Amino acid sequence: MIPDSFIQELLARIDIVEVVERHVPLRKAGINYSACCPFHSEKTPSFTVSHSKQFYHCFGCGAHGSAIGFLMQYVGIGFIDAVEELAHSIGLSVPQVSERLHAERAKKAPLTDIMALAAQFYKNQLKISPKAIEYLKGRGLTGEIAAKFGLGYAPDAWQGLQNAFPGYEKETALTECGLVICNDQGRRYDRFRDRIMFPILDQRSNVIGFGGRILDQGEPKYLNSPETPLFEKGRELYGLTQARSSIRETDTVIVVEGYMDVVALAQHGISNAVATLGTATTPTHLQKLLRQAGKVVFCFDGDAAGRKAAWRAADMSLEQVADDKSIGFIFLPTEHDPDSFVRAEGAEAFRRLVAQPLLLSDYLLQMMRSRVDLSTHEGRAGLISEVKPLLQRLAAPLLRVQLTKAIAEAAALTQAETEAACGLKPLARGRRGLPRQTRRLEISTHRTLLRAVIMQPARAARIPLERISHDSQESATLHAIVNDVTQGKLPTRSNAGHLDEFYRDTPHQRLIADVVLTLPEIGENEDSLEQEFNDAINSISRDEITQSIRAETAAAQTRPFTTADAQRLKELLSKKNSAKNRV
Repeated sequence: MIPDSFIQELLARIDIVEVVERHVPLRKAGINYSACCPFHSEKTPSFTVSHSKQFYHCFGCGAHGSAIGFLMQYVGIGFIDAVEELAHSIGLSVPQVSERLHAERAKKAPLTDIMALAAQFYKNQLKISPKAIEYLKGRGLTGEIAAKFGLGYAPDAWQGLQNAFPGYEKETALTECGLVICNDQGRRYDRFRDRIMFPILDQRSNVIGFGGRILDQGEPKYLNSPETPLFEKGRELYGLTQARSSIRETDTVIVVEGYMDVVALAQHGISNAVATLGTATTPTHLQKLLRQAGKVVFCFDGDAAGRKAAWRAADMSLEQVADDKSIGFIFLPTEHDPDSFVRAEGAEAFRRLVAQPLLLSDYLLQMMRSRVDLSTHEGRAGLISEVKPLLQRLAAPLLRVQLTKAIAEAAALTQAETEAACGLKPLARGRRGLPRQTRRLEISTHRTLLRAVIMQPARAARIPLERISHDSQESATLHAIVNDVTQGKLPTRSNAGHLDEFYRDTPHQRLIADVVLTLPEIGENEDSLEQEFNDAINSISRDEITQSIRAETAAAQTRPFTTADAQRLKELLSKKNSAKNRV
């Protein structure tokens, strides 16, 4: 766990403009900087970077965040790696993490070098192997695509790698990398022989493993690197490095099952495909995919094995999907995989399938309905039993409501009955008893206070938190920020980038980002915002006095009106007039 204090220090010492400009050419645009968005395709720049807020935002696709968030989204790395990279750039060591990471990286460094040498050896062998070249040509691949994916060939020899590694017989790192196997008799031999080699890259384009496909008939058709210090199948995706720019342009990532499927699709101009590495889809895979794109489309063969794999992917998606993301499924005819389909039917036919997949909610409902007989009372009751564990795990609240409505209709129940039967908590509803107009004014006041305290967290000390409800997102976020500032958890000099990271992965992060977009730059219109802040504080005071006047008036109607009652009302009216005059 990286301390929040370190994150705040890091963000205070780096400049988001410099961080973004290492990857995206920026142009000065008034007080800010702009560029065409690196996360989606556009011709007119809508991507802005604010130096004063230390915040980036795209008005086209909605991408936003701090310098840490930019690295995570652009490079496709995790939070800790992004923090480590930024810290290293300014000579800081990450407490509680750096020692472990440095030890891991020191251990991996020689293995990474060996994998790079092996990849180069396999590429050189491909150039001099007519058999391997003819195989790839027969699959419709060009030299350009082979070079893009770094394809190679492992020669048909027991110790072919000996030509690349003079210390073959003694080099233990070769076995650690999974390139060489040592049998019980101590004899060493190459794991990959007479196979087309597909290098597997990490997010920094280091070779961490290989997939090898046999040229002729034989088993296994695909042979993968084993688990090593560099390579963990459940965390990696083949082709993600090569596909990243296309994924950003289309905001879609296609997930297929085989290495050759990825390469064949790229050969036909479909460059946003990746593959799982001979393993079922994992939560880590989904987290990576959903960080890259708003739409994830799984493509499976139409046979029983493909449908079984699709159900596993759907099951894993439940706890990862969000309301602003889409997960879908396409099933190819049983005689095809993506490679054969795109060669037989063409790229446009495949794109049409991707454009209209079977969405996660429809797929779940389709599968659940197929397991019961909805013409009977027992079957409809069975449907509820089938969907209950799925709905309880579904992370996207609005999608869950939509799916619950559809299931309720199929089961001949009301939505409330279905929610109760499945043990689901209904979405929070607005407070009863408050007129709609009053409710809107209250939320508007809270949002004004939120704008002011995000602009200057020091204002937190002036907000009468005890007078502010907790029942809207605006008020809940306001409570969180004020409490964290007054308790010393959040510095009073925090900027938008600090706040974005402090509230990362909380319900407050999205609202804070939305509010940041409405704020002036530092030094612009600050007096106006201060006036808005004071007006909002006075409005809360007036509303509280008004409620007291109503309560006193109502109480006076149930008993004799006394001199004391009159005096209290007079004092309250005087306070209300004073508050009004301060506006």
